[in-house]
Amino acid sequence: MKYLPLIWAGLWRKRVRTILTLLAVVVPFALFGLLHGFTAAIDGIVDAMSDTRLRIMSRVNITQPLPLAHRARIETVPGVDGVSYYNFFAGYYQDRRNNIQSGAIDVETFAAIYPDIQLDQQYVDAMLRTRNGALVGEDLAATQGWKIGDRIPLGSAIWTRKDGAESWDLEIVGTYRSPSGKVPTTELWMNYAYFDEARAAANGTVTLYFVKIHDPGSAASIAERIDALFANSMSETQTQSEKDWLRAQIAQIGDISFFVNAIILAAMCAFLFVSGYTMMQSVRERVPELAVLKTYGFSDGAVMALVVAESVALCGVAAALGIGIAAVLTPPIFRQIGAGGLNLPLSVVVTGFGIAVAYAAVSAALPALRAQRLSIVDALAGR
Repeated sequence: MKYLPLIWAGLWRKRVRTILTLLAVVVPFALFGLLHGFTAAIDGIVDAMSDTRLRIMSRVNITQPLPLAHRARIETVPGVDGVSYYNFFAGYYQDRRNNIQSGAIDVETFAAIYPDIQLDQQYVDAMLRTRNGALVGEDLAATQGWKIGDRIPLGSAIWTRKDGAESWDLEIVGTYRSPSGKVPTTELWMNYAYFDEARAAANGTVTLYFVKIHDPGSAASIAERIDALFANSMSETQTQSEKDWLRAQIAQIGDISFFVNAIILAAMCAFLFVSGYTMMQSVRERVPELAVLKTYGFSDGAVMALVVAESVALCGVAAALGIGIAAVLTPPIFRQIGAGGLNLPLSVVVTGFGIAVAYAAVSAALPALRAQRLSIVDALAGR
């Protein structure tokens, strides 16, 4: 503790320079937290996917609907424990720019297929009683300011109604949540029966089927049997486990981890020169002062440690500020990519501070070595 005043005095000797350097170092750590937080969110979404749930879509592409009649045949496949379905709605609220993730479901079977989503039975019953009922995720309800009992007009960028009305009048009868925090709670679900009866086209079709199986090891064989049922038909299917499907979508984007690490490395290297130059300049200006410390009995190692400690303090504060900024910004960003409920992982925070210590040691290496080798006579003589 007795060295803290010396560390503080060294850092605060040129306040403007220290503050500017601090802000410069905050940037790469904020970038580190945001980008690694993004990849962690993607990993969290993948981990949340069940190994015992299959996803069925049209073999052509996801925009091609599948007949609702497929459900009965899928249920006959050995190993299938349950089948539910989903129809994409592409909703918006009040303004077309205010997109609402939304879909039409059969609430009873959907709740059974997704046990990792906590949905109270009273809300399931309310959906069954209310034809135009809707369930909303907790994050979506908080963002829009909705509550149970509210009636909302939801527009659709895709679907029109038979009666010509522009909006679908829904009543919020319940909410759902994710106790683990890994399942997005940013979507609205309406009753499929209400949606299918009111839409003007493609009646009796769905966008996706979700299949529950009891043995993850048989997922591939069950998927093959399901696809074989509809081979050479007008509505061929493509069946995958949810994790495999999501990994395939991510792979189409590219190696996200590589790009993230490359960007962070470039930023860290650039700002390493900034902090290193600052420490070199600080030591150069304080050569006589460091020599005086040695005359008072400070060892070469102690003087060297003081310089390193200044760098660690500066980088540590910068890392705390940068990662703190990332921690504040990541939850709303996660909600935008459908990962509501997730926060900046602790592993990212710990790794960030570990990098800060290494960053400080590297940037202080040359200045600390110069301070350690400083000759008292030459320093006081100005040589």
